[in-house]
Amino acid sequence: MRSFRLFFVYCLLATAYWLLPSCSNNEKTSQSETENLKPEVALPPAPKFNEDSAYSFVKAQVDFGPRIPGTAPHAKCADYLTSKLRSYGWEVQVQSGPVTTYDGKKFNLKNIIASYKPENTDRVLLMSHWDTRPFADSDTVGKDKPFDSADDGPSGVGVILEIARALSISKPDVGVDILFDDLEDYGKENDGGENTWGLGAQYWGRNPHKPGYKAAYGILLDMVGAKGATFPREGGSTQYAPYVVKKIWNKAAHLGYSNYFVFDDAGSITDDHVYIIQYANIPCVDIVNMIPPNTFGSYHHTHRDNMSIIDKNTLKAVGQTILEVVWEEQKVKM
Repeated sequence: MRSFRLFFVYCLLATAYWLLPSCSNNEKTSQSETENLKPEVALPPAPKFNEDSAYSFVKAQVDFGPRIPGTAPHAKCADYLTSKLRSYGWEVQVQSGPVTTYDGKKFNLKNIIASYKPENTDRVLLMSHWDTRPFADSDTVGKDKPFDSADDGPSGVGVILEIARALSISKPDVGVDILFDDLEDYGKENDGGENTWGLGAQYWGRNPHKPGYKAAYGILLDMVGAKGATFPREGGSTQYAPYVVKKIWNKAAHLGYSNYFVFDDAGSITDDHVYIIQYANIPCVDIVNMIPPNTFGSYHHTHRDNMSIIDKNTLKAVGQTILEVVWEEQKVKM
């Protein structure tokens, strides 16, 4: 009996000996797995878009006078835009190149390009044209005279300048490029004039500021400052960049701006984004004030396109939406 008890004790000790390392290993494995499960870190809130600042940027451009290529106001505005972007610490360059308009006139265009965190490989491209159409040919009077063109050009530029200012202060970890393209609005209406528009975007699309430049997507802002503006989902955008359209319009809805970013489908239009998609192979969305299927506001290319139609609430809706979309592209570092 004593012998059996000793044997039984020996068996218990032997079993414990083999079980202990196993428990220890399981404990170590469990600890290792726990250490690898890093908690998710939420992004801090995006900065607030300042609509007063954006409005002042729009007005500053208009105050130069019509920014018609080859004129003094055009040259002064170019200096203003490059100076502003450099003051925010962005890397800036002016791309020049010869172009010929549909009426045979030759110009040396100025595409203004700025980069934030140029070392980042993942990038977003923000665009707006900054030139003025030379004549108000859609008006009933003064059809051959220049006009202020406050919404058509300056509103998009003003929104992007304010985004650039906000990013320079908040310093998110995201790569952003800005393209203020020239000679967008010197095109021929109808009669085969389709590719006479967007000459600056066409030039950049064929000759990007960096060889092989790529961006995850582009966002074009065109006529984004008028009171009561609505931005339906432009046809080319939904065809070539549907996931970006969804991202932007859902963000606008989340922020309470669905009265601006309406969930209606519009027709396709020939705008700068067409050439960015075609030549640079970058999916691109056009945010443009339209009445579906493809009608612009009554002020379009008329003398009524002046500061009186610019609304800070519209600038805020567009600016805050795009700022938050860009903000959420950054990668959170532990």
